[in-house]
Amino acid sequence: MFIDVHAHLDLLKDVKDIIDSCKKKNIIIIAQGINPKTNRQVLELSEKNSNVKSAIGIYPDEILKLSDKEIENELSFIEKNIKLNKATAIGEIGLDGTYENIEKQKKVFEKLVKLAVKLNKPVIVHSRKAELEVIEILEELKCKKVVMHCFSGSKKLVERIIKNKWYLSIPANVAYSLQFQENVSLCPIEQLLCETDSPFLSPDKKFPNTPLNVIESYKKIAEIKKLKLDKIESIIEDNYSKLFGSK
Repeated sequence: MFIDVHAHLDLLKDVKDIIDSCKKKNIIIIAQGINPKTNRQVLELSEKNSNVKSAIGIYPDEILKLSDKEIENELSFIEKNIKLNKATAIGEIGLDGTYENIEKQKKVFEKLVKLAVKLNKPVIVHSRKAELEVIEILEELKCKKVVMHCFSGSKKLVERIIKNKWYLSIPANVAYSLQFQENVSLCPIEQLLCETDSPFLSPDKKFPNTPLNVIESYKKIAEIKKLKLDKIESIIEDNYSKLFGSK
Protein backbone atom coordinates (compact mmCIF):
# COMPACT_ATOMS: atom_id res chain seq x y z
CA MET A 1 0.00 0.00 0.00
CA PHE A 2 1.12 3.54 -0.82
CA ILE A 3 -0.40 6.53 0.97
CA ASP A 4 -0.70 10.13 -0.19
CA VAL A 5 -1.57 12.03 2.99
CA HIS A 6 -2.10 15.37 1.26
CA ALA A 7 -3.75 15.97 -2.13
CA HIS A 8 -6.20 18.57 -3.46
CA LEU A 9 -8.46 16.37 -5.55
CA ASP A 10 -10.92 19.22 -6.08
CA LEU A 11 -8.31 20.96 -8.27
CA LEU A 12 -7.81 17.99 -10.61
CA LYS A 13 -9.63 17.17 -13.81
CA ASP A 14 -10.76 13.56 -14.44
CA VAL A 15 -10.82 12.96 -10.70
CA LYS A 16 -12.78 9.71 -10.96
CA ASP A 17 -10.26 8.25 -13.42
CA ILE A 18 -7.36 9.28 -11.18
CA ILE A 19 -9.00 7.78 -8.09
CA ASP A 20 -9.73 4.54 -9.97
CA SER A 21 -6.14 4.36 -11.23
CA CYS A 22 -4.89 4.88 -7.68
CA LYS A 23 -7.16 2.11 -6.44
CA LYS A 24 -5.64 -0.31 -8.96
CA LYS A 25 -2.17 0.62 -7.71
CA ASN A 26 -3.23 0.30 -4.05
CA ILE A 27 -2.82 4.02 -3.32
CA ILE A 28 -4.76 5.60 -0.44
CA ILE A 29 -5.40 9.35 -0.71
CA ILE A 30 -6.26 11.84 2.02
CA ALA A 31 -8.11 14.59 0.17
CA GLN A 32 -7.77 18.02 1.76
CA GLY A 33 -10.61 20.46 2.33
CA ILE A 34 -9.68 24.11 2.74
CA ASN A 35 -13.04 25.94 2.96
CA PRO A 36 -16.79 25.21 3.26
CA LYS A 37 -17.12 24.20 -0.40
CA THR A 38 -14.12 21.86 -0.59
CA ASN A 39 -14.79 20.35 2.84
CA ARG A 40 -18.09 19.08 1.50
CA GLN A 41 -16.49 17.94 -1.75
CA VAL A 42 -13.85 15.81 -0.02
CA LEU A 43 -16.40 14.28 2.33
CA GLU A 44 -18.45 13.25 -0.70
CA LEU A 45 -15.39 11.81 -2.44
CA SER A 46 -14.48 9.76 0.63
CA GLU A 47 -18.02 8.44 0.96
CA LYS A 48 -18.02 7.26 -2.67
CA ASN A 49 -14.46 5.86 -2.93
CA SER A 50 -12.96 3.32 -0.55
CA ASN A 51 -9.38 4.48 -1.22
CA VAL A 52 -10.13 8.16 -0.47
CA LYS A 53 -10.11 9.57 3.06
CA SER A 54 -10.92 13.17 3.92
CA ALA A 55 -9.34 15.93 5.98
CA ILE A 56 -11.51 18.99 6.58
CA GLY A 57 -10.32 22.39 7.73
CA ILE A 58 -9.89 26.07 6.92
CA TYR A 59 -6.76 27.15 5.06
CA PRO A 60 -5.05 30.40 6.16
CA ASP A 61 -6.02 32.35 3.06
CA GLU A 62 -9.62 31.12 3.30
CA ILE A 63 -9.86 32.35 6.90
CA LEU A 64 -9.47 35.88 5.57
CA LYS A 65 -12.37 35.46 3.14
CA LEU A 66 -14.89 34.33 5.78
CA SER A 67 -16.86 36.32 8.33
CA ASP A 68 -16.64 35.42 12.02
CA LYS A 69 -20.09 33.83 11.79
CA GLU A 70 -19.12 31.76 8.73
CA ILE A 71 -15.98 30.57 10.54
CA GLU A 72 -17.97 29.52 13.62
CA ASN A 73 -20.47 27.68 11.41
CA GLU A 74 -17.65 25.83 9.67
CA LEU A 75 -15.99 24.92 12.97
CA SER A 76 -19.30 23.36 14.05
CA PHE A 77 -19.53 21.50 10.73
CA ILE A 78 -15.97 20.17 11.12
CA GLU A 79 -16.61 19.02 14.69
CA LYS A 80 -19.86 17.30 13.72
CA ASN A 81 -18.30 15.35 10.85
CA ILE A 82 -15.21 14.37 12.82
CA LYS A 83 -17.45 13.01 15.59
CA LEU A 84 -19.37 11.02 12.97
CA ASN A 85 -16.03 9.59 11.73
CA LYS A 86 -16.68 10.96 8.27
CA ALA A 87 -13.28 12.72 8.22
CA THR A 88 -9.97 11.23 9.25
CA ALA A 89 -8.15 14.46 10.16
CA ILE A 90 -8.44 18.23 10.53
CA GLY A 91 -6.64 19.84 7.62
CA GLU A 92 -5.44 21.69 5.72
CA ILE A 93 -4.95 24.22 8.50
CA GLY A 94 -2.13 26.46 9.69
CA LEU A 95 -0.55 29.87 9.18
CA ASP A 96 0.89 31.59 6.12
CA GLY A 97 3.17 34.61 6.39
CA THR A 98 2.56 35.56 2.75
CA TYR A 99 -1.04 36.50 3.58
CA GLU A 100 -2.25 39.44 5.63
CA ASN A 101 -3.82 39.50 9.10
CA ILE A 102 -1.70 36.84 10.80
CA GLU A 103 -3.51 37.51 14.08
CA LYS A 104 -6.88 36.43 12.64
CA GLN A 105 -5.14 33.39 11.14
CA LYS A 106 -3.71 32.52 14.57
CA LYS A 107 -7.08 32.78 16.35
CA VAL A 108 -8.76 30.37 13.94
CA PHE A 109 -5.76 28.03 13.78
CA GLU A 110 -5.78 27.80 17.58
CA LYS A 111 -9.49 26.94 17.58
CA LEU A 112 -8.93 24.20 15.01
CA VAL A 113 -5.97 22.75 16.93
CA LYS A 114 -7.94 22.78 20.19
CA LEU A 115 -10.74 20.95 18.41
CA ALA A 116 -8.30 18.31 17.13
CA VAL A 117 -6.86 17.82 20.63
CA LYS A 118 -10.35 17.55 22.11
CA LEU A 119 -11.41 14.97 19.49
CA ASN A 120 -8.03 13.17 19.47
CA LYS A 121 -7.61 13.59 15.70
CA PRO A 122 -4.49 14.44 13.67
CA VAL A 123 -3.91 17.90 12.22
CA ILE A 124 -2.39 18.38 8.76
CA VAL A 125 -0.50 21.65 8.98
CA HIS A 126 0.57 24.34 6.53
CA SER A 127 3.33 26.65 7.83
CA ARG A 128 4.77 28.69 4.95
CA LYS A 129 6.84 31.64 6.22
CA ALA A 130 5.32 31.12 9.69
CA GLU A 131 7.09 27.94 10.73
CA LEU A 132 8.16 29.03 14.22
CA GLU A 133 4.74 30.51 15.07
CA VAL A 134 3.01 27.28 14.01
CA ILE A 135 5.34 25.11 16.10
CA GLU A 136 4.93 27.35 19.16
CA ILE A 137 1.11 27.16 18.96
CA LEU A 138 1.12 23.38 18.52
CA GLU A 139 3.47 23.01 21.49
CA GLU A 140 1.50 25.42 23.66
CA LEU A 141 -1.76 23.57 22.96
CA LYS A 142 -0.05 20.20 23.56
CA CYS A 143 -1.04 18.83 20.17
CA LYS A 144 0.48 15.37 19.73
CA LYS A 145 -0.96 14.10 16.43
CA VAL A 146 0.69 16.40 13.89
CA VAL A 147 1.59 16.10 10.21
CA MET A 148 3.83 18.96 9.07
CA HIS A 149 2.97 19.23 5.39
CA CYS A 150 5.75 20.33 2.98
CA PHE A 151 7.75 21.79 5.85
CA SER A 152 10.33 24.33 4.64
CA GLY A 153 11.70 25.64 7.92
CA SER A 154 15.26 25.58 9.21
CA LYS A 155 17.22 22.52 10.33
CA LYS A 156 16.73 23.60 13.96
CA LEU A 157 12.95 23.65 13.49
CA VAL A 158 13.01 20.24 11.79
CA GLU A 159 14.89 18.92 14.82
CA ARG A 160 12.23 20.47 17.07
CA ILE A 161 9.50 18.69 15.10
CA ILE A 162 11.38 15.41 15.47
CA LYS A 163 11.78 15.97 19.22
CA ASN A 164 8.02 16.55 19.51
CA LYS A 165 7.42 13.16 17.84
CA TRP A 166 5.42 14.78 15.05
CA TYR A 167 5.48 13.62 11.41
CA LEU A 168 6.95 15.21 8.30
CA SER A 169 5.11 14.47 5.06
CA ILE A 170 7.48 14.44 2.10
CA PRO A 171 6.12 15.61 -1.27
CA ALA A 172 6.91 13.98 -4.60
CA ASN A 173 9.17 16.86 -5.62
CA VAL A 174 11.70 15.45 -3.14
CA ALA A 175 12.97 13.91 -6.36
CA TYR A 176 14.82 17.19 -6.96
CA SER A 177 14.23 19.39 -3.87
CA LEU A 178 17.34 19.60 -1.69
CA GLN A 179 15.24 21.01 1.18
CA PHE A 180 13.01 17.94 1.34
CA GLN A 181 15.94 15.59 0.77
CA GLU A 182 17.62 17.12 3.83
CA ASN A 183 14.39 16.70 5.82
CA VAL A 184 14.38 13.00 4.94
CA SER A 185 18.02 12.68 6.01
CA LEU A 186 17.34 14.38 9.35
CA CYS A 187 14.07 12.67 10.24
CA PRO A 188 13.78 9.11 11.62
CA ILE A 189 11.92 6.88 9.17
CA GLU A 190 9.33 6.25 11.91
CA GLN A 191 8.26 9.91 11.61
CA LEU A 192 7.96 10.17 7.84
CA LEU A 193 4.87 10.13 5.63
CA CYS A 194 4.47 10.77 1.90
CA GLU A 195 2.32 13.17 -0.09
CA THR A 196 1.94 14.82 -3.49
CA ASP A 197 0.16 18.12 -2.73
CA SER A 198 -1.53 17.48 -6.08
CA PRO A 199 -1.88 19.25 -8.42
CA PHE A 200 1.28 21.04 -7.22
CA LEU A 201 4.91 19.95 -6.56
CA SER A 202 5.26 17.40 -9.35
CA PRO A 203 8.38 15.20 -9.30
CA ASP A 204 9.10 16.14 -12.93
CA LYS A 205 8.18 19.85 -12.61
CA LYS A 206 5.14 19.33 -14.84
CA PHE A 207 1.57 20.41 -14.05
CA PRO A 208 -0.68 18.90 -12.88
CA ASN A 209 0.74 16.48 -10.34
CA THR A 210 -1.51 13.58 -9.25
CA PRO A 211 -1.55 11.11 -6.33
CA LEU A 212 -0.21 8.47 -8.71
CA ASN A 213 3.18 10.17 -8.27
CA VAL A 214 3.34 9.53 -4.53
CA ILE A 215 5.49 6.51 -5.36
CA GLU A 216 8.27 8.99 -6.24
CA SER A 217 8.40 10.11 -2.61
CA TYR A 218 8.78 6.51 -1.49
CA LYS A 219 11.54 5.87 -4.03
CA LYS A 220 13.59 8.89 -2.95
CA ILE A 221 13.18 8.07 0.74
CA ALA A 222 14.35 4.52 0.01
CA GLU A 223 17.40 5.90 -1.79
CA ILE A 224 18.29 8.36 0.99
CA LYS A 225 17.66 5.90 3.83
CA LYS A 226 19.42 3.10 1.91
CA LEU A 227 16.50 0.70 2.37
CA LYS A 228 14.51 -1.36 -0.10
CA LEU A 229 11.30 0.16 -1.45
CA ASP A 230 9.08 -2.52 0.06
CA LYS A 231 10.64 -1.86 3.49
CA ILE A 232 9.87 1.87 3.18
CA GLU A 233 6.36 1.04 2.04
CA SER A 234 5.80 -1.16 5.10
CA ILE A 235 7.22 1.35 7.61
CA ILE A 236 5.23 4.29 6.23
CA GLU A 237 2.05 2.24 6.20
CA ASP A 238 2.70 1.50 9.87
CA ASN A 239 3.33 5.20 10.57
CA TYR A 240 0.05 6.06 8.87
CA SER A 241 -1.83 3.41 10.83
CA LYS A 242 -0.44 4.60 14.16
CA LEU A 243 -1.28 8.23 13.49
CA PHE A 244 -4.64 7.91 11.79
CA GLY A 245 -5.85 4.90 13.75
CA SER A 246 -6.49 2.73 10.73
CA LYS A 247 -5.36 -0.43 12.53
